[in-house]
Amino acid sequence: MKILLVHQNFPGQYKHLVTALAGAPGVQVVAMGDHQNVAMRPAPPGIERVTYSPTREPAPAVHPYLRHVEKAVLRGQATARKALELRRRGFVPDLICVHAAWGEALYLRDIFPRSPILAYFEFYYRARGADMGFDPEFPISLDDQLRIRTWNMTHQSSFFSVDWGVTPTAWQASAFPPEFRQRLSVIPEGIDTEALRPNPDARFNLPGGRSLGRDDEVVSFVSRGLEPYRGFHVFMRALPELLARRPAAQVVLVGGDAPSYGRAPSDAANWREKLLAEVGSGLDLDRVHFTGKIPYSSLLSLLQISRAHVYLTYPFVLSWSLLEAMSLGTPIAASSTAPVTEVIEQGSNGLLYDFFDRSAMLDSICRLLDDAQLRQALGSAARRSVIERYDLKSRCLPAQLALLQQVMQRRRPPPAAAA
Repeated sequence: MKILLVHQNFPGQYKHLVTALAGAPGVQVVAMGDHQNVAMRPAPPGIERVTYSPTREPAPAVHPYLRHVEKAVLRGQATARKALELRRRGFVPDLICVHAAWGEALYLRDIFPRSPILAYFEFYYRARGADMGFDPEFPISLDDQLRIRTWNMTHQSSFFSVDWGVTPTAWQASAFPPEFRQRLSVIPEGIDTEALRPNPDARFNLPGGRSLGRDDEVVSFVSRGLEPYRGFHVFMRALPELLARRPAAQVVLVGGDAPSYGRAPSDAANWREKLLAEVGSGLDLDRVHFTGKIPYSSLLSLLQISRAHVYLTYPFVLSWSLLEAMSLGTPIAASSTAPVTEVIEQGSNGLLYDFFDRSAMLDSICRLLDDAQLRQALGSAARRSVIERYDLKSRCLPAQLALLQQVMQRRRPPPAAAA
């Protein structure tokens, strides 16, 4: 059996799947990704990795609405050329798995007309009702709405050239048009709950050398990029009051300065500098620690000692770090936005508050810091809920492998619309 996995930032969402396939007897896997993103990432043993390279960036004169689309076309073209090389040397996949967001799925059908294709559809853009226009601090114009609507051209074209799609949450599935949902399954990537478990002896070393443990009053905030999409501005503006109410608190913020979603501020190098300039005079920087990006093992140690993990997000894709924190038994104080509310039930396995209600967020954090029994109860319940619904080995990976078999054998899986 031959399988082609395509992801511009390989392995991405195929991290667990490719490991499972690499160890399967009789399975030949080729993994394809953008050479700039995967050059330093070795493939698992038994996996052949190939890379593609777009010939150029979008033309400066292209219509602004179409820059995203032209970039997708260039990626799709580069993917098709690399796929053609595979076909010429005799590799014709029995199944193709491809992330559809960046254009890689556009032309694979033309290279492998008889190979079933399973596409990962992560997010369908909407001018209203999701991330766009959610935050009144950043109003959108009609021009923004039209540009965002145009971005979906990549999804729409890809959809009609693949056999089936998969997305990780029911809310993300609900954003797609009804025609998509008829050929779309909902399966999370999964969490390795055996590896990600509480550790009472965990320690986290701050950049200056100080070591924190479970005896310290640690508040954590984690985002790949410190930016408004993940509520960084909301949390930063609440920090002066949090520090005043909690004189023993140590606040650790993990994340890079480059935004992963949205834009950088127009009047500062990044959102961290902008928010520090706004509220920095009210911060005790001996108790507020910006770590930048840190090794994964260090992130897990931080979450294992955190007494209150703060998670905020626009209605957007769910961060892996939230489910990882829950698996580690970390008490969560999160915004009541989709798809967080799919995962956390207020007062059952975490505390929820309105994204814009600073007082409610602070009260939730302080409630966790004040009540050790509540922290234990919510952290334990959070871990149970991840084991029951998102466990990699018992639930998600078997479901993913079953979906691969169904698509490969051209059997129709249950659609998200019927779930």
